[in-house]
Amino acid sequence: MSSSDFRYRVAVLGATGLVGRTMIQVLEERNFPVDELVPLASQRSASQIVRFKGREFITAVPSGDIFRNVDIALFSAGASASREWAHVAAAAGAIVIDNSSAFRMEPGIPLVVPEVNPEAIFKADGTPESIIANPNCSTIQMVVVLKPLYDRYGVKRVVVSTYQSVTGKGKAGRDALESELAGEVQEQFTHFHQIAFNAVPQIDTFTENGYTKEEMKMVNETRKIMGDEALAVSPTTVRIPVYGGHGESLNIELENEFDIDELRALLASSPGIILQDDPSARIYPMPLTSYERDEVFAGRIRRDFWNPKTLNMWIVADNLRKGAATNAVQIAEVIAARQEKA
Repeated sequence: MSSSDFRYRVAVLGATGLVGRTMIQVLEERNFPVDELVPLASQRSASQIVRFKGREFITAVPSGDIFRNVDIALFSAGASASREWAHVAAAAGAIVIDNSSAFRMEPGIPLVVPEVNPEAIFKADGTPESIIANPNCSTIQMVVVLKPLYDRYGVKRVVVSTYQSVTGKGKAGRDALESELAGEVQEQFTHFHQIAFNAVPQIDTFTENGYTKEEMKMVNETRKIMGDEALAVSPTTVRIPVYGGHGESLNIELENEFDIDELRALLASSPGIILQDDPSARIYPMPLTSYERDEVFAGRIRRDFWNPKTLNMWIVADNLRKGAATNAVQIAEVIAARQEKA
């Protein structure tokens, strides 16, 4: 069967949410070979309309039967829904690509960024794992940049401060900001404090060590994806009032010396990265430039004052796309490419 003939029945769980709708949009934009789209949602969101390639589809609630004959299931309905349905879908024969935190640190379940560790998708016999985890949005964009540096120079330690969009909290996060900008009083359960005209240095709840769960995700997920439990990651995650695009300030200590121009050229030629690094012309990454894009944008690259093996840089990516939907679809693309060669 040729690649043009091979097509997939694709389910999207959480199809009415921000990420789920973006998954459907990305499937269409990247022309993933979808034979049939199966949009799924909670009982509360069932019977809503989603659009794909000029057609309208009515969302259904998930069930064991509905996953039969599904080839690939993209999940973005939260950890509880993933724990309830991922194994059901996998038992029915679907390959589950899960965007929640449910399985990311589960032993035996791969945590994948295609530019970094695509080989983790497959078992020793070359077939895909039945459940594949999509990393946290802030982790994804960081490891895309770390990978070429790690392979060329080695990486000892990363200090990262994030500037994360309200859409990281989905529609509720976006709606809370819009309501505050309109002068409406909001309960602060979404961002813990007012987010309009503010920056909140807390994403998710705090753990006993003083770091938030979001920060610990960056530590643990980065080590798993990079395959290096000794890699030191020191994060601070902050929510800011922008609609799309996470920014990250990175201080990266390398194992070996580097030439700054060579390093820039390395990043510019690496998959999934666009270099925007001409400060004299005010060219550097911003959330607006990453909007609706699938790449990670890197700039403000400079050597650290105090350690010649350390550099500073600024990176930005669209958190709904590369930080979630696009990364999941790219995993599906890797699976499809392997299938087409089989």
